[in-house]
Amino acid sequence: MTTTTETQSPAARQQGAAGPGAPGRTSRLSAVKRQDALTGYAFTAPTIIGFVIFVLGPLIAAFYLSLTKYNILTAPKFVGFDNYVRMFRDERLATTYGNTVLYVGAAVVLINAFALLFAVLINQRLPKGLTYVFRSAYFFPYLVALVYVSIIWQALFQKDTGIMNYYIAGLGGEKIDWLNSPEFSKLSVIIVDTWRNVGFSMLIFVAALQEVPKDMVEAARMDGANEWQVFRRIVVPMISQATFFNITITIIGAFQIYESIIVLTRGGPGDASRSVVMYIAEVAFNKFDMGYASAIAVTLFIIIMLVTLLQFRLRKSWVNNE
Repeated sequence: MTTTTETQSPAARQQGAAGPGAPGRTSRLSAVKRQDALTGYAFTAPTIIGFVIFVLGPLIAAFYLSLTKYNILTAPKFVGFDNYVRMFRDERLATTYGNTVLYVGAAVVLINAFALLFAVLINQRLPKGLTYVFRSAYFFPYLVALVYVSIIWQALFQKDTGIMNYYIAGLGGEKIDWLNSPEFSKLSVIIVDTWRNVGFSMLIFVAALQEVPKDMVEAARMDGANEWQVFRRIVVPMISQATFFNITITIIGAFQIYESIIVLTRGGPGDASRSVVMYIAEVAFNKFDMGYASAIAVTLFIIIMLVTLLQFRLRKSWVNNE
């Protein structure tokens, strides 16, 4: 009587010898996986190294310096949480935080409102060439460096020679001291920030609007829905992911507003238009109080992180994932 091995064909015996558990095949698979892993690490290494050097490293250094008294000229002296306690007594810091919160609120409302309005207008049935013209015109300011944009607007905001007051006077109004008035200095910063950044958010909304199913819109219209009902009930939920992205990016950017204030108002008059980031730079590089500046920077980082986490927590309640 023949054994099972003897009755098997040569092909079957060869397959059994080189089965999934064969040492040679396992070794070859392991080598391939190691090679793929090394390739992946090689491609991601520049990003990881850059993150460690330019993000994680400075963040750790800032947290360490926030616990010290350090003026660049002497070695850091550990003082614990004294710098953080000092912030509660700093009236200028409270003022700059108030200004920054105002900039954030204005940016979220104005940038996204105008961006959505322009995106809806561009998404209408216009000739393709005209659509490209409008899209490029709205987006172009975002491509220009903020410093250059601010220099141009500084000339437009001049009280005696600026074009803004030229038209206001032509309409019978009084000239406004845009850059030296406590009220209008903040408004001038908000105008420049909105004008410069609305184009980027607009492109995000345009891309989202183009993904709204046309058959769903047509079905709603056939059921008797007017344009406002279609927009509110169908379009707005369908572009909620783009809305969430734009709001998140706008908040993070507005918390870090800096260049336009430097050029337009230099934070004045007094601290009327000064932002937190500008105050950090002043404390660090004008007063050389690196420890206190680092403490403010750490708190700003924590605030931005908490606001962002809160947004992601609330995301499920209003963002459509389909």
